[in-house]
Amino acid sequence: MADDILNILILCTGNSARSILGEMLINRLGQGRFAGFSAGSTPTGKVNPFALELLKQKGYDISGLRSKSWDEFAVPGAPKIDFVITVCDNAAGETCPVWPGHPARAHWGIADPAAATGSDADRMGAFNAAYDQLEARISAFAALDLKALDADALQGELDAIGRL
Repeated sequence: MADDILNILILCTGNSARSILGEMLINRLGQGRFAGFSAGSTPTGKVNPFALELLKQKGYDISGLRSKSWDEFAVPGAPKIDFVITVCDNAAGETCPVWPGHPARAHWGIADPAAATGSDADRMGAFNAAYDQLEARISAFAALDLKALDADALQGELDAIGRL
């Protein structure tokens, strides 16, 4: 793979929680090798306040975060996407969006913390669990020697990361 920065799009349905967390983690853990973006097939129009609070607690700049449609990444002038990672939870019966084109693709299902119920502490716990799971997977992805992997080996690694 080229030495250029690789653009990674994290997709979910609402783009209010998991995909937002993933975008921020990619930008932090990618250390300039990756540019993270997030979007939803049916965006909620706002970032979940628990996601914002968690990111703020972890030292992220949340000022530019917003829930957006994947349509923004399918227009002329949009960044060329190298990887698409879906994070919806098939086990919960969620429908994952499908990205057209030929970027490398992975599905890393994460339970939706926005669907958590209970006290604020319970709900924040669900966001922390999603963050930790995404952090482990994105750290594993960032550790890959992408230049040394052919397309089949890369797909195998992406699939294995999704099972972490």
